[in-house]
Amino acid sequence: MKQKKFGVKDQVGYALGDIGGSFVNLYIGSFFLVFATYVLGVSAFFMGTLFLVARFVDAFTDIIMGQIPDRWKIGKSGDKFLPYISIAKWFLAASVLLSFADVSSFNSTIVHIWVVAVYLFYGVAYTADSIPYGSLAAVITQDPIERTKLSRARAIGGMIVGIGAISLVPMFIYDDAGNVIPQGFMNVAIVFSILCLLAYTGLVKMTTERVRDEDTKNNQIDYQFKDALKAAFKNRPLIGMMVASIGSLIIINGVYQLAPMVFAEFYNQPDAFSINAIAQMVITIFVFISLPKLVKRFEKRNLVIATSTFSLIATAILTLVTISNVYVFIVLYNIATFGLMMFVMVVWALVTDSLDYTELKEGRRYDGTLFAIYSFSRKVGMGVSSAIGSYALGWVGFVSGADSQSEQVATNMYRLYTGIPVIAFMLIIIGVGAIYHLNRKRTDNMYAELEAKRV
Repeated sequence: MKQKKFGVKDQVGYALGDIGGSFVNLYIGSFFLVFATYVLGVSAFFMGTLFLVARFVDAFTDIIMGQIPDRWKIGKSGDKFLPYISIAKWFLAASVLLSFADVSSFNSTIVHIWVVAVYLFYGVAYTADSIPYGSLAAVITQDPIERTKLSRARAIGGMIVGIGAISLVPMFIYDDAGNVIPQGFMNVAIVFSILCLLAYTGLVKMTTERVRDEDTKNNQIDYQFKDALKAAFKNRPLIGMMVASIGSLIIINGVYQLAPMVFAEFYNQPDAFSINAIAQMVITIFVFISLPKLVKRFEKRNLVIATSTFSLIATAILTLVTISNVYVFIVLYNIATFGLMMFVMVVWALVTDSLDYTELKEGRRYDGTLFAIYSFSRKVGMGVSSAIGSYALGWVGFVSGADSQSEQVATNMYRLYTGIPVIAFMLIIIGVGAIYHLNRKRTDNMYAELEAKRV
């Protein structure tokens, strides 16, 4: 049977996958801390510990989930990852509803148990979805240019939700005086859970798995975890991407959760969160449009190194200066963190190149397991960064359950928001610049050798 040619349909479908996940992941990542501290009255220190422990727990579940598609296929389609996504989407949609249920009327012990339980459930649901979805890119196409298009599509998918839907959330969870509206969190969760399911349905219908396992018998694949683990430890590019991704997640999960608080407390303008999203949209559109030409001229690895170096210097300067005008701050902050946007746009292409590196060295593919090991590092990064953000709030004197914070606490929150990215960009530069060694020449040679072996 003739195989469907890769095209726009695959790119839109793959973007829908990140859109579906982002309705849950970005909402929980940006506002679960706000909900738990302001509505449920849970301390920032408790939330920091939960974020840290939960991420380490589901980091190990990543390894388990990564092996499952590599070992067994389900369904009659012959697809390796899409059937698992079809199941996992229901659990992910349910997790956002449970996360924002208002149980503040319960006694304190039950509230804390509930927060732990629902957040761990979210972690498992996220793992069950994200591992097959992340691995899917490697079997949609093996062409490096087409994979760059998939990476860009995935990045823009998340940005659409982050800049579009998530930026509107403060309108529904804050009143005119800047106080939280408890029921508003659940109203948003209901809408996002439905949109999550619709988006993942579109992903399954629009994408095609083209790369098939040849050593499959009765839906079981010849697979040894120890071989996959050895391959991962020998994969230098993959290790580099682990380090760099931890850096990026310090901003995405650690710093971004502070954003609604900084605009509400330091600037006394909760609606500035939405204006900030518009600034992000402008930069996103610029990077999205210019990325193919930039990659062709400078190569994606060089782009990450150059823009992250700029952002490291820019955020360091911004940390030393207090910007009193919120609009000036929004412009300068988004320019200063430009390097993150470039990394987010190309990261998945760099990761899939890393997966192919194992095929070059080992002679076979371990896409699910290797992506799970990479995701393990992301979960560690998410846990550490979320914990840093929460602990830091406690360190600077944040008071859970208070209608507002003191001027000094608000100023300290501002410093955290501008200063933590400096560490993040250092890690990105180390990971991509010093460890990940697949420059343009090595990448071209790798694909030439793989093409010769596959003929």
